[in-house]
Amino acid sequence: MGLFGTDGVRGLANKELTPELALALGRAASLLRDERNRALIGRDTRRSGEMLSAALAAGMASAGLEVIDVGVVPTPAIPFLVERYGASFGAVVSASHNPAEDNGIKFFDRRGFKLSEEQEAELEEALNLGVGERPAGRGIGRIRLAPEARELYLERLLDIGAELRAQGLGLRLVVDCAHGATAEIAPELFAQLGLDVIVLCAQPDGDNINLGCGSTDLGGLKEAVLLYQADLGVAYDGDGDRALFIDHEGNEVDGDAVLLIAALELQRQGQLTPPLVVATVMSNFGLEESLRAHGIELLRTPVGDRYVAAKLAETGAKLGGEQSGHVIFREHGTTGDGLITTLEVLKTIKRTGRTLAELAAQLERYPQVLHNVPVADPGLFHQKEELKQEIARFQRQLDGIGRVLVRPSGTQPVIRVMVEGKDEGLVQRIGAELVELITRRLTTPGA
Repeated sequence: MGLFGTDGVRGLANKELTPELALALGRAASLLRDERNRALIGRDTRRSGEMLSAALAAGMASAGLEVIDVGVVPTPAIPFLVERYGASFGAVVSASHNPAEDNGIKFFDRRGFKLSEEQEAELEEALNLGVGERPAGRGIGRIRLAPEARELYLERLLDIGAELRAQGLGLRLVVDCAHGATAEIAPELFAQLGLDVIVLCAQPDGDNINLGCGSTDLGGLKEAVLLYQADLGVAYDGDGDRALFIDHEGNEVDGDAVLLIAALELQRQGQLTPPLVVATVMSNFGLEESLRAHGIELLRTPVGDRYVAAKLAETGAKLGGEQSGHVIFREHGTTGDGLITTLEVLKTIKRTGRTLAELAAQLERYPQVLHNVPVADPGLFHQKEELKQEIARFQRQLDGIGRVLVRPSGTQPVIRVMVEGKDEGLVQRIGAELVELITRRLTTPGA
């Protein structure tokens, strides 16, 4: 397995992802420069973020790049700010939904797209071989802080949500910021748009990001929505690129439901041209059937919002995303943005006069179970041919009535298992048996 996973480089901060590695990555990233010779860096709220951002910036400056440090901003702000500041590329220091002890580095090109696998391979090769000569004197890059960047991004979000402010929503919204990068900007955004906002988990201390909160733990959000009799709630992950919702009845509304809600609204507005939606192999088959009933085709990609973004660019489709809450509205950007997703959901509620629960009920799901099986080395999965054959045996049990998807995570030391089908009892049984099989085969010596 290479240095880069499905979403950049990730690892235990200061052990696997060290300042030395960040500095080397900064130097290697000089391959991405163009005539502007400028890089932009942001981060989330992790304790290690300042250390790794400083090292990354130092590596870039040592290669002669001018560096703009925008501080703590949501990951999806980076593509916007790359364009706004005229940078050659951008980088964000974040491990997204991972625990606080982890951190990561991912890059965006000058167009705002995450790097392709080929580009990442080039960076890794450059990191291993060393990049160019070190300039001296006036050739050394400078690093400057840009504290105004967050305000620039907020202004853009307010523009996108302008119709909400003009019309007035009269809605009560609970927002769970995961003690992450949305902790300041989300409450301010929704307050300025005139919502009655109840804010949870917006006191980052460097160590509490994603801890029992945010999109990976919706329990607190559900309790708050019911307690405060809110119209809906939304939870972000640590870097703010995904959003998951709770309706007024306490039900979870995931990325699949949001994709259907957004697609039907775009279709109603005459803007879903071509009539396509892009999702990953993880999306529920019910989404595919529900879209088809409205004359909309679903295209699937591998897991990872960069693959969704690439397919959107290839096909000209306007909407894509993941069940996990990454949703890309191509009108507004090139990557998942939890805040923009929230604005679009709120706009649909306002325009249709329907509750989130009513809108989400349009999706008829197949029963589906998801499991994360902890393993020491997910890469071993690719070496276990007998395991793959046993998994195929389970798939044959579901032929014509469901599917099985087993894959190593590219961001965490787990094997992800998804089982889906029309028979809920069979789905549950196969899911449990797969967890037992994978645990035995990948954690038991000699298995």
